[in-house]
Amino acid sequence: MEEIAKNITLAVSHSVEILAAIIIGIAVLQVMLNYGKSFTNHNQTISKEAIRVQFGSSVAVALELMLGADVLATAVAPSWNDIGKLAAIAIIRTALNYFLERELRHINKEKEGTILEGENRRRA
Repeated sequence: MEEIAKNITLAVSHSVEILAAIIIGIAVLQVMLNYGKSFTNHNQTISKEAIRVQFGSSVAVALELMLGADVLATAVAPSWNDIGKLAAIAIIRTALNYFLERELRHINKEKEGTILEGENRRRA
């Protein structure tokens, strides 16, 4: 019974890792397309910050999925070595995600401030 649970958990874990890789792959393609559009179509303004925010959001989701996959992979009868590795991976990925989310919030606040300044100039 434990072997069946372990096989199912590992299969789900690998599926989640594949999903995270697909999300990052799609995000990279979107960055390339949007970055190309920003050069070729000057009427359509796609800011580099908007591209970064979109990519950063995708990476944040992928990091969370990968952390979940790691938790699943060590869920069935882990050794202390497995638990230690999971803890290190969790700390690193959580720190990366924290700083990424912080930067995204900062960019969004700057963007909102710029929009508000533009509206205030139009009213004056």
